[in-house]
Amino acid sequence: MDTPRGVGPAGLDYRHGPYCYESGIAMASIHPKGISDQPQPKAIAQLILSGFERHYAHVRKIAGSARQRFEAADWRAVQEAARERIYYYDLRVDETISDLRDGLGIITLDEPLWQRIKVEYVHLLYEHKQPELAETFYNSVFCRLFHRWYFNNKNIFVRHALSTEHLESEPPVYRIYYPGQDGFYQVIAKILGSFGFRLPFAHRRHDIRNLMRAIWQQFPDLAERQQNFHLAVLSTPFFRNKAAYIIGKIVNGPNEQPFAVPILNNERGGLYIDALLLGWEEVATLFSFTRAYFMVDTKVPSAVVEFLLPLLACKTKAELYTAIGLWKQGKTEFYRDFLHHLRHSTDAFVAAPGAKGMVMIVFTLPSYPYVFKVIKDRFPPAKKMTRQAVKDKYQLVKQHDRVGRMADFWEYTEAAFPLKRFAPKLLQTLQTEAGTSVSIEGEQLILRHVYIERRMTPLDLYVQTADDRELGRIIGDYGAALKELAAANIFPGDMFLKNFGVTGQGRVVFYDYDELCYLTECNFRKIPSPPYLELELEGEPWYWVAPHDVFPEEFITFLLTDSRLRNAFLDRHSDLLDADYWKQKQKRIAESRFEDVFPYAESKRFVASALHPSSGPNAAR
Repeated sequence: MDTPRGVGPAGLDYRHGPYCYESGIAMASIHPKGISDQPQPKAIAQLILSGFERHYAHVRKIAGSARQRFEAADWRAVQEAARERIYYYDLRVDETISDLRDGLGIITLDEPLWQRIKVEYVHLLYEHKQPELAETFYNSVFCRLFHRWYFNNKNIFVRHALSTEHLESEPPVYRIYYPGQDGFYQVIAKILGSFGFRLPFAHRRHDIRNLMRAIWQQFPDLAERQQNFHLAVLSTPFFRNKAAYIIGKIVNGPNEQPFAVPILNNERGGLYIDALLLGWEEVATLFSFTRAYFMVDTKVPSAVVEFLLPLLACKTKAELYTAIGLWKQGKTEFYRDFLHHLRHSTDAFVAAPGAKGMVMIVFTLPSYPYVFKVIKDRFPPAKKMTRQAVKDKYQLVKQHDRVGRMADFWEYTEAAFPLKRFAPKLLQTLQTEAGTSVSIEGEQLILRHVYIERRMTPLDLYVQTADDRELGRIIGDYGAALKELAAANIFPGDMFLKNFGVTGQGRVVFYDYDELCYLTECNFRKIPSPPYLELELEGEPWYWVAPHDVFPEEFITFLLTDSRLRNAFLDRHSDLLDADYWKQKQKRIAESRFEDVFPYAESKRFVASALHPSSGPNAAR
């Protein structure tokens, strides 16, 4: 029984919302046949669930070993583990599909059979600790096997089949501590000891006093403790790059304040507390879409997300799942939310604000805080690259440390959108400039490939309305972004302001990746003196320029033509115009020396403490 064309998930008419086909594998034939020669639905459901459980076992293994890498200060292994984890999901889906095809002979779609398979799968998920993740894995398998016409709630999990509310874990996902009963000093000492670090805290007593002092300075009203005063702390540390984070909340009366405690390794056999982040604004920066994903070993990820969600009101469930390393679940949650928003809104998709790109068409739904990016069919001669090269650049960003300066994204293929919601001008642009990626089927517009990112204000537009004080600050942050990207071995390539955005928190972020490369691939040069003066006036270079040559002296001429911008940049970052600056960065990277790039303000650090090593790579990032 085929689902009619134009009918989407849960019987949704595509006129009211899109859905998406998972990327990676060509779809199977769609010729229904009888089920007499098919295996039992329960056996197929069990095979798919086994594929998911292999996947999540790998996820927990790599997250569980983050503690060992952190305590060994094996930062290269930290980077390798982060890259490897990106590929785990698709590998397990591919394995499961191979098992279905080779072991059980699943080639063509028998829709009644698969509807029974889904029912059996739901039965297997009762009492499961990751049912939402297992549902997403099932969707990925089905959607790679079959055509998107069959993506409805009878066949896949458009909606959750099982609730994740109050799922229990052993040990509990979080623990509660009572400073009013046991004293703040003893409670903090107990929390630090609860994580089972093998390395000792080098100056434990001083760390505890630093934390107590910071708490009282920022929350003097805690002296008026309510009856319910307590601390709730997640039971597992959050590891990322060179730091382990303790995440929790302070509860006092009706007020709940999130906190995060970054722990660093002094690389001399000890740990130390670097800062205390208090309040949702400070803690939310750790979960930014511009940061690498955390390593979090948890049996019940939904409980971790439910703990965080009310504390970080600016973050969606999709963003929190993504931040803890479960970005495929983040994709699922995002699309559910997007479908919901489309049902309750009427505005049209339009071109996103900013300069028109040479490689991407970028559009947005004004009432929804994201942009959609589609690769054009053809690039101008200045862009000497292929479509695949552009996709490779985005994949590099996905698996690299983004150091708070590059925007993460979700990638979709065969995504269906309601055609009537597209402004005529945008629709014409898509069909004319990205025709191979766009098709229309009835009342649906199909995008064969699209990236989705958080919407930001383009930096070139932002500076047009900034007063002198704000312009100085934002240009200073633009330069800081270039330096922090360099510290992570990233060179933007195209450094024009239009390729950077400003977040709601006023932070400059790079988001145009088609010319991005590793810093170590560049050849930074100084412009040689002309053999005679007349050559300098001819407008053409008098020196040979190789493909990877970069001349930092030229940045100020081409990037910052406005005198206000130029002066603000020179006041703060004139060193970026010197080729020797960039060469020194390359030298440090070649020597495996990584600069400190902290995801919180320098003023938050306990810098007066003797705990901090005088030198060495101790970035929390």
